[in-house]
Amino acid sequence: MSEKYALLERINTPADLKNLSIPQLRKLSAELRQYIIETVSQTGGHLAPTLGVIELTVALHYVYDSPKDKLIWDVGHQAYAHKVLTGRREQLKTNRQYGGLSGFLKRSESEHDIFGAGHASTSISAGLGFAIARDLKKEDHHVVSIIGDGALTGGLAFEGLNNLGNLRTKMLVVLNDNEMSISPNVGAISRYLNKIVTNPLYNRVRDELWKVTGKLPAGSQTIRTGLRKLEESMKNLIVPGVLFDEMGLRYFGPVNGHDIEDLIETLQNIKTIQTPVILHILTKKGKGLDKAEADPVHFHGVSPEKKGTAKAVVEAPAYLKVFGETLMEMAEKDKRIVAVTAAMREGTGLVEYAKAYPNRYFDVGIAEGHAVTFAAGMTAHGMRPFVAIYSTFLQRAYDHLIHDVAIQHLPVVFVLDRAGLVGQDGPTHHGAFDLSYLVPIPDVVIAAPKDGNELRDLMQTALEYTDGPFFIRYPKASSESYDPARAGQPLSIGTWEVLEKGKNVALVAVGAMVAEARQAMQIMGEQGIQPGLVNARFVKPFDEKMLAELVTGYKHVFVISEGSPDGGLGQRIQAWAQNQKTKAKIHSLALPDRFVTHGGRGQLLAEVGLSAEEIAKRVLETVKA
Repeated sequence: MSEKYALLERINTPADLKNLSIPQLRKLSAELRQYIIETVSQTGGHLAPTLGVIELTVALHYVYDSPKDKLIWDVGHQAYAHKVLTGRREQLKTNRQYGGLSGFLKRSESEHDIFGAGHASTSISAGLGFAIARDLKKEDHHVVSIIGDGALTGGLAFEGLNNLGNLRTKMLVVLNDNEMSISPNVGAISRYLNKIVTNPLYNRVRDELWKVTGKLPAGSQTIRTGLRKLEESMKNLIVPGVLFDEMGLRYFGPVNGHDIEDLIETLQNIKTIQTPVILHILTKKGKGLDKAEADPVHFHGVSPEKKGTAKAVVEAPAYLKVFGETLMEMAEKDKRIVAVTAAMREGTGLVEYAKAYPNRYFDVGIAEGHAVTFAAGMTAHGMRPFVAIYSTFLQRAYDHLIHDVAIQHLPVVFVLDRAGLVGQDGPTHHGAFDLSYLVPIPDVVIAAPKDGNELRDLMQTALEYTDGPFFIRYPKASSESYDPARAGQPLSIGTWEVLEKGKNVALVAVGAMVAEARQAMQIMGEQGIQPGLVNARFVKPFDEKMLAELVTGYKHVFVISEGSPDGGLGQRIQAWAQNQKTKAKIHSLALPDRFVTHGGRGQLLAEVGLSAEEIAKRVLETVKA
C-alpha cells in the first residue's frame, strides 16, 4: 500500500485501534474512506452507504471488542469499512468478484461477521436473539445492532423493537439516520443535553432518585410521575425520542455520526446502562465523495471503472427499462393503472414513471408484505396495480400473496425483477425460488418473457386478465430484443411458441434461457445436431397440447429453467409425462439444489450448467450416449 495509507496499513484486527489517539482515529477514518472510494471504484459495489458510516465503524470497533461483543449490521452493504478493519483490507479488492469477498456480511467469511443478511430490517430481531442467548448462558458481553432509517420502515424492525421493549434485556440499537430532516437538532444545545443524559453520574443519580422515591410514603407515585414528566419534557424539547421511550427503550441523540470523538464518548457512557438503548446518529450518505453526497441514490451502488478504448457493444435495454417505459405508455391510456414498489424505484425501472404519474406511484418503503396487501385493497376497489418487487424480496410476502390476493382472486399484476441469477449480490439476492414457491398457489398465472417485445405483450395480457394474480418474472439482464414502437399484443394464456423445428432433440426454454438455448443450438449445429426450440413463456398454466406434440415428435426434451429444480417446470413436466404414453425422455436443466455464490452472471451460468456452452455439452453427451 502507498504512504497515504500508512496508518490504515497498521490495522489488521480491531484490537489495533485501541491504542490510537483521537487525532489518529480521525486520520485513520480519512484513510479508510479514501481506500474504500479507490477500491470500490475499481471493483464496483455499494459505495455511498459505507462512506456514511466510516466514523461510526471506527468508533464501534474502538469502544467494543469484536467478536466477543456482537456487532450486527443491518443488510451488510454498509459494512465494507467493518471488513477492512477486521483483517480483510487486501481482500476487499476482490469484493463481489467470483471467488472473492461477498458484498454482504457472511458468517463463513469471518468470525467478526456474526450474522449475515442481504435483506433489510433484520438486525434488531437477530440482535435480540443474541442478547437473550447471552443471558440464558450467563455470559457477559455487549450486543449492538446497527440499522438505517430506511431499514426501519420494515415491519420486522418494529416487531423486534416491540419485543425488545418487552424483554428489556441489555442491548444497544444504533439508528443510523442519513436523512437530514432532523439536522437542526445537531448543535451546541443538543450535544450538551446528550452529554448530560449519557453521563454515568447522571444515570446513577437518576436511578438512585428513582429508588428513593419508591421508598417514600404516600405521594411517592405522584413524585415519580412528576420526575418522569420533567425528564420527558426536557428531552422532547429538542429530540424525537418519545416513541422509543414509550416502548421501554432509553433514547439518546441525535449525535453527529461524523464526529468520532463525540461518538466514542457517547458509546462509552451508555455501555453501563443495563436496559435497552436506542442511539440516534445523523450521517451523510456518501460522505467524503462530492458526487456521492450530491447524488447518494445513484452512488448507492457503482459499477467498476471501464478500461480500454474499445467501443461498447450496443445492446437492447435492460428488462427493467422496458418495463418502466411500457408501464408509462399503459398508464397514459388507462387511469386505473398504479405502480407500487418497496423502496426499489431505481432498481425496478420506475424513476420516470414516478415523475410522470406521482399520484399513481406508491413507494411503501421496505415493507413487501404491506405492498402486496395494499395493492390487493386497491384492486378490490377497481384499480389495477402493477407491483414491482425483486424476486428474492417477494419471498417475504408469501402469506400475503396467498391470503390477501390469491384466495380472493384479485387480479394484481406482480413484476418480479432480478429473477434467476442476479450476479455479484450473490445468494441473498438470486431469484432462485420464485417459480417453485408460486406454482403451488392455485389459480395464478406465471409468465416469463424471452425478450423486451414479449414483456410488452405479457404486460398487456396481464392488464386484460381479471381472474386472479398474474406474475411476470425476468432477470437483471439485457432484454435481447426491443422495439418501443411496437404495441403490446395480448397473448393466449398458457400457450407456448415454437421458435425452431428440429430432429430428435427439443429444447423447451423459460424466459431468459431462450437466448442461451439459441446460442447452444449454434454450437450443436457444428456437431450435426439440429434441435427444435420452444419458448415456454407460460410456466403456469403450461401448454399441455404443445407438450403432447413434443413428446411424440422428439426422443429427448430438455426443459431449461433458471430456477430451483424442486417444483420447477422441468420437474412438473417429468411428472406430467409419467401419465402419458410416450418414449421421449424428459431432462430437466435447472439451478442446483444449493445456494449459488456471487460473481458475474455469465460465470455463474457456466458454473451451474446453464450457459450456452454447458447446455450444448449436456445435450451432446446425452444424444451420443
